[in-house]
Amino acid sequence: MATGAETDPGLERLGRAPMVVAFAAVQLAAFAAAYTSGSPTLYAYFVVGSVAVAAYALDGSAFVVGAATLASVLLVALGLPLALFVARQQPGLIVEKALNPDVHRVLYLGVYGPLLAALASLLFGVPLARLLADGFPGQQVVESLVDLPLVVPHSVAGIIVLFGFGEGGAFPSVSVLGTMTGMVLAMAFVSAPYAVNAAREAFESIDDRLEYASRIHGASRFQTFRRVTAPLAVRGMVTGGVLAWARAVSEFGAVAVVAYTVEFFYLPAGGSVRAQHAPVFVYNTYLQGGLEESGAVAFLLLAVSAIIFLIVRYLTNDSTTTGGVV
Repeated sequence: MATGAETDPGLERLGRAPMVVAFAAVQLAAFAAAYTSGSPTLYAYFVVGSVAVAAYALDGSAFVVGAATLASVLLVALGLPLALFVARQQPGLIVEKALNPDVHRVLYLGVYGPLLAALASLLFGVPLARLLADGFPGQQVVESLVDLPLVVPHSVAGIIVLFGFGEGGAFPSVSVLGTMTGMVLAMAFVSAPYAVNAAREAFESIDDRLEYASRIHGASRFQTFRRVTAPLAVRGMVTGGVLAWARAVSEFGAVAVVAYTVEFFYLPAGGSVRAQHAPVFVYNTYLQGGLEESGAVAFLLLAVSAIIFLIVRYLTNDSTTTGGVV
């Protein structure tokens, strides 16, 4: 039971909400003024300065002010290009692209293909993550193999997939070049490490005593995994799947090498159609139509990806997954 000296975290967050809203409103107004005057550089300086002032007002210590100021530089590098990208879009051109059937197919494939890759990464990556969390001889070699795609150049990843699964590869009966199978393989190659590592961290965070208690009460290892380990690690597994999906959505080089254009089942049409993965389509639109047209398509892809990402994040946050029980 909470005492009078304790503060309810929910009430504390509620009390800070007006400050957050006010700070966001000031930032939005400052950005609009800087953008209208054609001086986005001034807004970059304003962000750094306003964050430093806010940190001083909330905490006052030199460490917090310095850390917040340095962190705001990175936030400017990440957020300012995104804000300028959104602000410079032409609504009419976005509507035109949103009504284009070709763009519909690209967006559908841009969600559907990465989803298949993420599911495959989870299906085969979660068991591997469980084994890595437990430890086994030669684990360092397997860990290096899992993490290798993180440092391989994207185009090289595509070439590796073709050597491994294309003509003369491991499964000669499987068509890879220019097929949906090849696209999913290329996406899974670059995104699987995210699923494996996130699931592994979730497994490693579980108290071993819980699994031990399950085993001494007669449960098998599989029953323990199904009833104890997996439910406790489900948020990490879902997070890994989301990260794998997001990585696959953004993949360009490997997909362009393996499956530049693919044929796939398009549910709205009730049959097979041909289309390009969204990043490849955006690149081609940039070459043919310039920055404005490619920006409109990129805006639509960003909006769809952000909506899906936020929905999944909401469904997998702490209060949702635990029903508010902590």
